[in-house]
Amino acid sequence: MKKYSNTRATLAIAKASFRSIIRSPSAVVFSLAFPLIFIVVFANIGGSAVTVDVGVAKTCDTTSPIYRALKKISVVHLITRLSTDEMAKNLSKGNIDAIIDVRKNSTLPLYTTNVTYTAASESKGGILKIYLNSISYQLNTSRSNAPPAIAEIKESTVSGRVYRYIDFILPGMLGFSLLSSGVFGTAFVFLSLRLTLVIKRFFATPVKRYSIVLGEAIARLLFSWLGALFIIMIGHYAFHFTLVHGIITVLNMLVLAAIGLIIFMGFGFIISGIAKNESAVPPLSNIITLPQFLLSGTFFSTAAFPTWLQKFSDILPLTFLNNAMRHVAFEGAGLGDVSHDLFRLGLWFIGIYFVAVKTFKWE
Repeated sequence: MKKYSNTRATLAIAKASFRSIIRSPSAVVFSLAFPLIFIVVFANIGGSAVTVDVGVAKTCDTTSPIYRALKKISVVHLITRLSTDEMAKNLSKGNIDAIIDVRKNSTLPLYTTNVTYTAASESKGGILKIYLNSISYQLNTSRSNAPPAIAEIKESTVSGRVYRYIDFILPGMLGFSLLSSGVFGTAFVFLSLRLTLVIKRFFATPVKRYSIVLGEAIARLLFSWLGALFIIMIGHYAFHFTLVHGIITVLNMLVLAAIGLIIFMGFGFIISGIAKNESAVPPLSNIITLPQFLLSGTFFSTAAFPTWLQKFSDILPLTFLNNAMRHVAFEGAGLGDVSHDLFRLGLWFIGIYFVAVKTFKWE
């Protein structure tokens, strides 16, 4: 007779859980179908609602008529909260379309508008150029007795990698998939195991408690990795999603996916312990997932939010995961380069599992 092995028991649980996951229509829909549908839709319609994101230099004269005129144009979104270095980085990769610096002079012309465009966003830079030329023309011809030149424009362009909308949306869709799988999947599975007394039956065997949790985690992680690889490959080959360092970038993204899934599973453990029945799982899960889907930069940039809402979105775990994924994929950052986001995810991990240990029920 074979000696009992807890490792074999863990792998057996993982195998059974994996089979259960791939046979679940909801798991396939949330982890694969929904993200792919969003990628196809947004990759083809991205940019249809035009907004020109313009960074405002710290030395810009915000009281000038040029700045005030730009502020009234709905298409132009003026960004003032970024530091000088952050603006330069965002400009080079096309996250913002230009940087303006309006200076008031002691001699004519009264105002000089220094504009830096990026080759990564030429079309939107062209839109801003039209508005600036129009504003300058109106100022220079506003009064018949005025000097011929009240305002002038000085332009420069920096080179940069083209930042497509797929480079923004695909990491968000990976986060969407991981959050859905971690929260909904884990909550339903462990609540069902508890209500159907399967966990009690496990306790009649030599299986350790951690083997049950670890087996489920391994199965869900394997399924999520397969889904993430599928989504990344579709995005790369069908929609030209940027992978700066190729396979190295993919591996880094898979490591981030594993970290994100483990954290999100903690939410699922908490919900499975709180919920009294399966009908309570969806509303509790939506309380956790819906704000993150909408406010963590999954579908659109958080830069468009008002300042008070940005402060809330900047503390959500999905925001840190999305940011890290985008830095790794588009900028070629390593895991060490996103340590700021990983540290905050680590704090979420500690907090979530502290609560999960207190609320999770085995029976």
